[in-house]
Amino acid sequence: MSANHQPKFRRFVEHENFSVIDAMDKLFPAWFSGGSWNTWRVVLKAAFCLKMTKDEIAIFRTVAGGRAPPRKRVRELWIVAGRRAGKDSVASLVATYSAVFFCADLRELRPGEKAVVQCLACDRSQAQIILNYVRSYFDHVAPLRSMVTRRTATGLELQNDVCIEIGTNSYKSVRGRAFLLSILDEVAFYQDETSARPDTETYNAVKPGLATLPGSMLIGISSPYRKSGLLYTKYKKHFAQDDDTVLVIQAPSLALNPTLDPEIIEKAMEDDPAVARAEWMAEWRDDVSGFVDADAVAACVSPGTRELPPVRGVRYFGFVDPSGGSSGDSMTLAIEHREGDRVVVDAVRERRPPFSPEDVVIEFAATLKTYSIGTVQSDRWGGSWIVERLQAHGVRGEQSAKPKSDLYVDLLPLLNSRRIELLDHPRLVTQLCGLERRTARGGRDSIDHAPGGHDDLANAVAGAAALALGHQGVVVTRELLQRVAAMPPTRKYTAWGFRRRAALASFLQTYPRSVLPAEKFQHEEGEAR
Repeated sequence: MSANHQPKFRRFVEHENFSVIDAMDKLFPAWFSGGSWNTWRVVLKAAFCLKMTKDEIAIFRTVAGGRAPPRKRVRELWIVAGRRAGKDSVASLVATYSAVFFCADLRELRPGEKAVVQCLACDRSQAQIILNYVRSYFDHVAPLRSMVTRRTATGLELQNDVCIEIGTNSYKSVRGRAFLLSILDEVAFYQDETSARPDTETYNAVKPGLATLPGSMLIGISSPYRKSGLLYTKYKKHFAQDDDTVLVIQAPSLALNPTLDPEIIEKAMEDDPAVARAEWMAEWRDDVSGFVDADAVAACVSPGTRELPPVRGVRYFGFVDPSGGSSGDSMTLAIEHREGDRVVVDAVRERRPPFSPEDVVIEFAATLKTYSIGTVQSDRWGGSWIVERLQAHGVRGEQSAKPKSDLYVDLLPLLNSRRIELLDHPRLVTQLCGLERRTARGGRDSIDHAPGGHDDLANAVAGAAALALGHQGVVVTRELLQRVAAMPPTRKYTAWGFRRRAALASFLQTYPRSVLPAEKFQHEEGEAR
């Protein structure tokens, strides 16, 4: 703590013995008064290894799976709690306490380096909630107000070389920092368009920054969601386990905030039990699961391949996922072909909003013609609009007979058996890994992106794969080529026959085991007879 700040602040509190509970009760009583915060007090006492009464230990065991309290201050605190339980309020309390009572030491901070207390959330507006709570403490508590040297749009800078900051869950932006406290807010819902595991990658990027400052802590706090991801992994490994470095808490909303109206929760349970159990009872959802394993998707990616050029003699298939250009959805195109029982993704296009739909249709039509695709399918969004606009630019459009969920069902065995070759496209991989399988009350499954996510690229790839895989063909062999070469003179020496024989000969040299359209060959073979 700086020299000009320390004496003044010591007159207000006894710094060495001032605990997080003292801060809660003495510095911020206006925010945390009353017995409704008692369970949170117990959780904080356990995390900071403060003395607890027998009654408090009993309360602790009810939210910690029956384990004993840690024997020292934990390095990681993971809280699985229901909605409106006070998670952000407590996180802001710990953030402020950690920042205010940090004493800079040149052995721990290099000259010019700052200790960082950060809150990472799904987006800045969500992280702003904790920052607003933190600012209210510094605005209304006079000794804290004097510590602030600079206010920014994303945080505060204090006299004792501490920065309080908010940000999004980007594993790239958290490197190279010395963290005093890192809060992963609503970590079960982290998303990143360039990462299939944004929660794990953010956690791995933050951990080295916590290694140098004594007493540093990581807090992961969230309502539960599906049984996967970083929070669920920590829960499975550490909940109800006696561990002095990692503490996992699981508590329903009413246990942490008894002021809630039980009737609201009861009504939610009647309306949708699966959702209410997660939102209010802090239980993991059984009706939502991951659609495909991230490792299975990664195994299908061709490293370094961004796009494949069109090859003469190969039949390509296209699928468009249209969008109006003003919403959050992209307009996408996927082009693929079949090789035996495998499907190869040749090209993908994505135009993210805002954009002119007509301009994108023109661009996609040109791309389709490059791959000699005269007919393309699209999903059912927008009705016949996309079909009519493609037709106006020389490409026949058809709406897919299958809903999106069924296309994903058809795609899954291709991914699991590595019978589809994906491009090295991070957003495509992320969207595939982010798909979720949901079970409705009637038992019917549906597959879609997670709340707040996107699947425009994934949908286009799944649609084109279904077209390519459903296209029946024949294997080109030398015997087949000989039969074509032996066509009757009435056909062999026409311009059509010459072009056909030349094309097949070139095709066979390039792709001796590729697939030709069966119905087209049968038609031409009938004409040859």
